[in-house]
Amino acid sequence: MRKTVEKILSLSETEDTKELQQHLTSISDEQLKTLVTKSALKGKDTCALIKAVFKGSPVAVSEGLDRRLLVYKHCIPLCESGDLQAKVASDVIGLLMFETHSLPGPSLAKLASLFVEAVKVGEMGTGKSFELFPTILTALAGTEALGYGKGELSGNEYKKQLINSLCSSRWDPQCVIHLTTIFRDVPLSLEELQFFMEKVLRMFNKLDLQEIPPLIYQLLLLSAKGCKKLVLEGIINYFKEQDQCQKEEQQDGEGMDVGVQTIPLDQLKHVEGTAILHVVFAVRLDCDLGRELLKSLKVKPSRMLCSFSIALLLSIARIQRYEEQVFDFLKSAITKSFKDEQIQQGSKFLQGLLPQGNSIAHMILDTVKNSVFGWDHVTQGLVQLGFILMDSFGPKAGPFGKTSEGPSNTAKTPTQLACQLGSQVLLESFKLHELIRVEILEQVLNRLYTKMASPVGHFIELLSNIVMSAPMILLECSSKVTETFDQLSYLPHNTVMGVLKAVQPLLKVSMSMRDSLILVLRKAMFSSHLDGRKSAVAGFLLLLKNFRVLGSLAPSQASQILSSSQVQADVHSRYNSAANEAFCLEILSSLRRCLGQQADVRLMLYEGFHDVLRRNSQLASSIMQTLLSQLKRYYEPEPDLLPPFKLESCISAQGDQVFLQEPLAHLLGCTVQCLLWYQGVRESRQPVATDSDDEDEQEEGGFQEELQTMLESVTRRLIKSDLEDFELDKSADFSLTSSVGVKNNIYAILVMGAYEVLIEYNFITANYSKGRFEEILELFNRYHRLAEILREKSKKGRVPSSKTPRSLLSLSFVSTLLTALFRDSTQSRQESLSVLRSSGEFLRYSVSVALQKIQQVEDTGHTDGPEGQSPEKIFRHLCDITSVLMWRYTNIPSAVEDAGAKEKSVSLLCLDGLLRVFSTVVHRYPTKVANFLCALDVSEEERDEEMKNGNLTEKIAFYIRQFQRALFSQLSGGQEDFSSKEAQLLVSILNVLSHQLDPTSQQFVQMITWTVKICKETSFEDVPFSKGLLSLLFSLYTLYKSPVSVLWELCQDIHSQLGDIDQDVEVEKQSHFAMVNLKTAAPITLLVLSQVGRVLEEVDWVISKKKSQLSSNKTTSEPTTQTAEHQDPVEKAVIQQLGTLLTALNELVQTALPPGVCTDTLLKELGSTYSILTTLVKYYIQLCSSHSIQLPARLEKLVKLSGSHLTPQCYSFITYVQSGELTSGKGTEKKKKKREEEVDVAASAKVLRGTKAIPNLIFNIEQYEKFLIVLCKKSKVNLMQYMKLSTSRDFRINAATLEAALQEQEGQSQETESSQVSEESQEPKKKRRKQ
Repeated sequence: MRKTVEKILSLSETEDTKELQQHLTSISDEQLKTLVTKSALKGKDTCALIKAVFKGSPVAVSEGLDRRLLVYKHCIPLCESGDLQAKVASDVIGLLMFETHSLPGPSLAKLASLFVEAVKVGEMGTGKSFELFPTILTALAGTEALGYGKGELSGNEYKKQLINSLCSSRWDPQCVIHLTTIFRDVPLSLEELQFFMEKVLRMFNKLDLQEIPPLIYQLLLLSAKGCKKLVLEGIINYFKEQDQCQKEEQQDGEGMDVGVQTIPLDQLKHVEGTAILHVVFAVRLDCDLGRELLKSLKVKPSRMLCSFSIALLLSIARIQRYEEQVFDFLKSAITKSFKDEQIQQGSKFLQGLLPQGNSIAHMILDTVKNSVFGWDHVTQGLVQLGFILMDSFGPKAGPFGKTSEGPSNTAKTPTQLACQLGSQVLLESFKLHELIRVEILEQVLNRLYTKMASPVGHFIELLSNIVMSAPMILLECSSKVTETFDQLSYLPHNTVMGVLKAVQPLLKVSMSMRDSLILVLRKAMFSSHLDGRKSAVAGFLLLLKNFRVLGSLAPSQASQILSSSQVQADVHSRYNSAANEAFCLEILSSLRRCLGQQADVRLMLYEGFHDVLRRNSQLASSIMQTLLSQLKRYYEPEPDLLPPFKLESCISAQGDQVFLQEPLAHLLGCTVQCLLWYQGVRESRQPVATDSDDEDEQEEGGFQEELQTMLESVTRRLIKSDLEDFELDKSADFSLTSSVGVKNNIYAILVMGAYEVLIEYNFITANYSKGRFEEILELFNRYHRLAEILREKSKKGRVPSSKTPRSLLSLSFVSTLLTALFRDSTQSRQESLSVLRSSGEFLRYSVSVALQKIQQVEDTGHTDGPEGQSPEKIFRHLCDITSVLMWRYTNIPSAVEDAGAKEKSVSLLCLDGLLRVFSTVVHRYPTKVANFLCALDVSEEERDEEMKNGNLTEKIAFYIRQFQRALFSQLSGGQEDFSSKEAQLLVSILNVLSHQLDPTSQQFVQMITWTVKICKETSFEDVPFSKGLLSLLFSLYTLYKSPVSVLWELCQDIHSQLGDIDQDVEVEKQSHFAMVNLKTAAPITLLVLSQVGRVLEEVDWVISKKKSQLSSNKTTSEPTTQTAEHQDPVEKAVIQQLGTLLTALNELVQTALPPGVCTDTLLKELGSTYSILTTLVKYYIQLCSSHSIQLPARLEKLVKLSGSHLTPQCYSFITYVQSGELTSGKGTEKKKKKREEEVDVAASAKVLRGTKAIPNLIFNIEQYEKFLIVLCKKSKVNLMQYMKLSTSRDFRINAATLEAALQEQEGQSQETESSQVSEESQEPKKKRRKQ
């Protein structure tokens, strides 16, 4: 055998190949195979032997060609076997590749088929020989013709057939990666490449998860040839499906208590992370790949967006050229998602029509959770996205830099939800990733003092959440927080307050942080900026509240509850009580310096002392002594001297300006609140007192008795004092333009505040004494007299006076007072309470103060006075107040009261209070609505039975019935007894409560039914009430079903009431809704048109959704055929909506509407209607272009309705609006004065000049007709047969009117000519004189 090989090699070295050919002919095929096999196994002379065989086997000779094929067919499985050394196999394959191009087409076809069959039967082996396959296919593509069946194919076509056969067969999953690698070297057309890639993407689900990343890598390399979009979409869709399966398994497992998973979560997420890295690497090398990814996501966001694709985008955002594009796309996608969600939730019509889309917010938060699996390349993008969302969608500064920031847990606009999402992303990222914590904290703190012109409440809230969630972790970054303290004196006061409250838990565990804060606050006390000093006071008060001296009481409101058990450390664990007490007393001494500063600084101190006292009761003596000494500076000690205060010491002047120096009323109020609290504490501790406490009690009792004596003296002297004693009689100047007026205003506010503070003090300490209550009434009468003077002066003066100051009564006292006045039935108290109850003004005042407090809670979330910063306390007081107001309104009707003509009755005030409190609770305490309703103690057996174990909907329904009965009694009393204000308030309350019902509940349906009934049966000519009731109907109806049928009936009623634009036409009298009458028709028209606009917006939204689905279906080539019988339900619903709307508008467009707003609004809505009809027609044009469909019969009916009915009426209405019929005297009395007519004509001309709606409407009609013509051509249906084209484009010219005017003019000219002739013949001289 060895000799044979040597002879073949020696013969191949000669130039003449005849001997070599003869020798090879003498060797049989089996012998030749054996020679090649043994030579290859030994690894010696293998390539030389094959070369010699090829040299002696010329292709031109059939025997030589067969021998070559034999060698190919033998070497291919030999290399696959794995028996050869890697170098030998590579050399052999290289040699075969080199000789491939010399083979003729049929031989190449046989070899190619050999490889295809190997794939089909799964005999690829090591896949080494498949390196030869691309070369064979390349050579095959270059051949001219090949026999195929009975005919011939070009080499390229034959190659296409082979690839088709290969991709249509079943593949062994193990060969997928290798085949993908091989096909990188195969010249492929775009169609072949797409076919191959689709096959590979289908194989994803059959591969082991660990094989996916290398396959993705090979696919991305292969995508350099094309089909980038296909590859990216395939990768994203695969991982989207895997994530979905994972979630479903997790949910099933939770339900069945089974923890078995097909794919472990961590394994899947690590594979996704690797895949993201491969894609990002490919995008760095190929810009087109990144552009294609963004393009695909923009075209099909609903299909392509998922947790994986968002993570991929955030990783790509690290590449500078894509950063801006990625974040702009994510911002728009997030806001669009929230807007779509909001639109869909607000309409039952849309909810039933389209399924709820996947929330992008959940996807982003899932990405944050998944980033814990080693996705370090995603975390930076998450941080960037979070801050971009918070910066872009955070609250903006309103007028004068003010902003109203509601609670974070209330219902929000899309922009607010986007801002909240950014905050959640940053908070979760902070918790999960240690490396980015410093960066997040640094950026949050930086924004606090770089965005001073903008509201930063959302960043403070984030900081607070970070501190609460991970306080001990944050201590590692304490240096960053300490650096922020240095900036506190330069920040706005509200920002400082927020920051200090946010970092307060850290101060309990970090003494170094506390010490650095104290240093900063001490410096701030001497700041040149007022805000700096106010911030210092706020900081010190916060420290006093939260660092209690050992032995202080621990009231519930003082306990600081934290989410982390690590921050339960108390100061006493490190410092002894003496050191801690010294620390607090040192702070108090610093605060005493504030008593000589501006009024704003003192005011902060007075508002904060009470809370400090409640939380740190051991400081009572120091605080009370401080307040007493301060009060003595303005108190007249002489018992008979009037008035009891030195008011001139409370103001200061600088040039011509007078301003408040000492807020005396607040000082007095703070003193009273602290004294009352101190008395309550001492009374509760008396039984436990021991002899050792006697000395302390005597010392502390001194200031208590002194203060009590002082307050009694002040009360007595204030009752004796007249307004003249304060120089505040009716003749005094209260204008804010003069220094005297400013001084008098300050005096009035101080005196009124003192009256209120003493009313509260005397009521609480009176113990229901009749004499003391008479003193209270005397104080109130003086307060009321002064308030009336201020009110009268502010009405008379051209320049408005100062606003009514906020009441100094505490919320808890208001609750107590109202309960006593309206609900207290204790027999022993009736005589004394009757003193206060006899004064209607005092009752109105009490309820008015409650309204003021409730409004303050709704606006800011807190109130003035003690307990005003505690949400829990405020909520409890709101429950008590509401209970009293509810009882008072339901038990004493307003008709019984004898209220003045100018003043609201107490019942009306109570009703107003109920409206405000319901709105406040829904806004500020949305999670406590059920608790709130349960706390309203309406003492009725019916309530106890109905609400005992009822859910929230049943509880709300009970109170809804209460107010429904009240409204019904109003409506059933007739027009004379009807109170419009009360009815409006009742409707507003029903509106607030009914929106808390579950829209799917029976109670909600009952509410709608009742509202419709009231609207249909009520015929009062009260415009505000009718508008409120109809608004309630529309807001509820949209959550129940589409309101188009109601709109149609209302339009018929309006047409019937106002008459037709053609005076000769008599409109059929219809009355679906009795509330539509001659007086209310025009205002109701505006409400109807606004609702029409909303329905049109919903229809437009649905059509845009359908168009986006259509374009995404087109890209995925999903053919759909649609017949007239089987119409898409969404399209059917849209056409039905538009059909009913067109019918309704057809009624309105024939109605003789009053000029101005009504006609303008109708023209705008008509323009919008035709614009949306055009959009619908464009959608069907797109549908006809991409799919074979038959136009639905409903669409033809809609076109007929618009063309033959609405459009001609639109032209008539335009002519009617532009003519003088709106303001001419046809419908007016003949005795109208000439001046009034001129004013009307001028107003009409102004309306016409300002009306841009007419040309817009005409343009929209013509656009609609233009695209209808295109649809006719596409669908082969003649829709234009229903359109009546206008005869004239200038709609100011009406042929009939013009002809009548010309005839009239001719008649007048003939008359003037005849009169001139007669005059000239009779008196020519006089005629000349007149001229």
